[in-house]
Amino acid sequence: MEKAKVYFTKRITKEALVDIYKALNYELKGNVAVKVHSGEKGNQNYLRPEFMEDIISYVNGTVVECNTAYDGARDKTDKHLELLREHEWSKYYKVDIMDSEEDITLDIPNGKVIKKNYVGKNLLNYDSMLVLSHFKGHPMGGFGGALKQLSIGIASSHGKRYIHCAGKEDGSYEDMFKTKQDLFLESMADAASSVTNHFKGNIVYINVMCNMSVDCDCCAVAEDPCMQDIGILASLDPVAIDKACIDLVKNSNDPGKEHLLERINSKNGEHTIYAAEELGVGTTNYELINID
Repeated sequence: MEKAKVYFTKRITKEALVDIYKALNYELKGNVAVKVHSGEKGNQNYLRPEFMEDIISYVNGTVVECNTAYDGARDKTDKHLELLREHEWSKYYKVDIMDSEEDITLDIPNGKVIKKNYVGKNLLNYDSMLVLSHFKGHPMGGFGGALKQLSIGIASSHGKRYIHCAGKEDGSYEDMFKTKQDLFLESMADAASSVTNHFKGNIVYINVMCNMSVDCDCCAVAEDPCMQDIGILASLDPVAIDKACIDLVKNSNDPGKEHLLERINSKNGEHTIYAAEELGVGTTNYELINID
């Protein structure tokens, strides 16, 4: 397979987000959804809405989110919308909780573990998507990047639990923590494949490697970042961009990387990348292109 192109800049600025998008030479058309992580109430590490102002304006996008599968400030639409106002997403952008009314299913006929993915009905309102991910660790997946945004991020509240429970339809909150780890990771890869198939490739991925904690932005109480910022990456391939981020962490001279890698490895996080590759979502064979 031909190498996927992954563009990179050390600059972590509003302007760099637009520059690296332009480097892809790919235009998102129609009604553009911009998937972000809006940050759990109390979290200190999430990417702030004003940082994304130039790129979201450039693609004329709508910020989209889905409700969570756990108690907190984002598990119900009314609370989630209130937090979007509190975190000032609504101040800057049109916002859409995609599962605010109901969810729909995307079929995954070749899924490794799950054969369907529950997503918010409003996904049908969009022609293309910009997946704007904050790359960092994650308590359950090991790390969070483009593939996590495609899977857990776009799944409805019910869909998140379904993925976490590896396809158990009536899985409880407690069941989410009992699933065999690799089955959960493969379910994420399955779900990610259903979203890329839905959009038929009309997706751009940008990963921002800053504020890199071992914890996710979904944690109300998260650890502070454990290593220095690295930069911004962009690609048309979600597997390649996540693999490139992992490799940049591994190749870093920052001693703090060991803490992050411990989290990733303890959860076998890279398994999601290779499972997605086997499903044809993308390739781990990539070329890193510096735009600076």
